[in-house]
Amino acid sequence: MRHRVSHRKLGRVTEHRIALLRNQAEALIRHERIETTMPKAKELRPFVERLITIAKRGIAGGDANGKSLHARRLVLRDIPNRDVVGKLFDTIAPRFENRPGGYTRILRLGYRRGDSAEVAHIELVGSEFNPNAEAEKTQAAEKAKPKSVGGRLRAAAERLRGKKAQSAEEGAEDASADNKAKPKREGKSKGGGRATTKGKAAQTRAPRKAGGS
Repeated sequence: MRHRVSHRKLGRVTEHRIALLRNQAEALIRHERIETTMPKAKELRPFVERLITIAKRGIAGGDANGKSLHARRLVLRDIPNRDVVGKLFDTIAPRFENRPGGYTRILRLGYRRGDSAEVAHIELVGSEFNPNAEAEKTQAAEKAKPKSVGGRLRAAAERLRGKKAQSAEEGAEDASADNKAKPKREGKSKGGGRATTKGKAAQTRAPRKAGGS
């Protein structure tokens, strides 16, 4: 029976599981958001929040009593990377100075295609995830990148094509408007038609003389 067992084993032995949590905690503090499976995210949350609490206590104690140094050494025991620990004490811990807990957030992303494992984003509060960040970054880089001669010529040709297409559309719209504005011709009347010159010539012709040759 699993009495008094509060943590998931994650299919790993103790040493492997602790190494996994330490690596994920280092990545989370470095990048402030990572993508992992839901069970790993749930196990990582208390692990990281404990490190942030230690860093907060070290900052609150100050350097006079040596508490800051002691807190750094406690964190370095789990994260042996001085740059990441420096970011934790200098940037992340002051951010949560007035927050009593709940430094991380888990966002469910659905299920992985290969093995149908539930995937989630775990991130630090205050560094909200933007799914369009990469697309916006690439667009900004393309706009900032200086265009070559061929690129400028292609852009000019595209602008000319767009202007021609717009002028053609405007001309078609004007022609259709003129056709609508013209009045329709009245139909021909039943009795009246165009007079022919045949009848007039017969009337003006001189009568023949009787017995003439």
